[in-house]
Amino acid sequence: MVTVQFVWDDGADRSLDLPAYETEEAAGADLRANFPQAARDGMTIAPGARALVPTGLRLAIPRGYEVQLRPRSGLALKHGITLPNTPGTIDSDYRGPLGVIVMNAGTEPFHVTHGMRIAQMVVAPVVRASFALVTTLADTARGAGGFGSTGHG
Repeated sequence: MVTVQFVWDDGADRSLDLPAYETEEAAGADLRANFPQAARDGMTIAPGARALVPTGLRLAIPRGYEVQLRPRSGLALKHGITLPNTPGTIDSDYRGPLGVIVMNAGTEPFHVTHGMRIAQMVVAPVVRASFALVTTLADTARGAGGFGSTGHG
């Protein structure tokens, strides 16, 4: 088990839950919107607009891991709410505020309320690679075939 450590941001509502897995086998832990006291009525995101939604948290991810931020499928299906940089990566050396870039791809304004589950976070191992410039690449059956080159269906 990997432990991700959290601290509250100044002004965060500490009565809200920390990220949590909602089912026994969930891969992602839900993150909640946590607005400062002066903005506890939340925010409305217009269709096509995006906003940075605060979580009221800062985190320390163990070295060798990252946190990926992903949309919640229910918000995406019902309201068109997504994260434009999915998956958003948080590196293990970042210690700033944890915010979620939320985009309204729907047709109606969407109101983000204080305490709403707005995204999910997945903790994943990081594999670091070395990079080498070579004169040729090994051949494959696909070769240089691009989008759609493997057929239909």
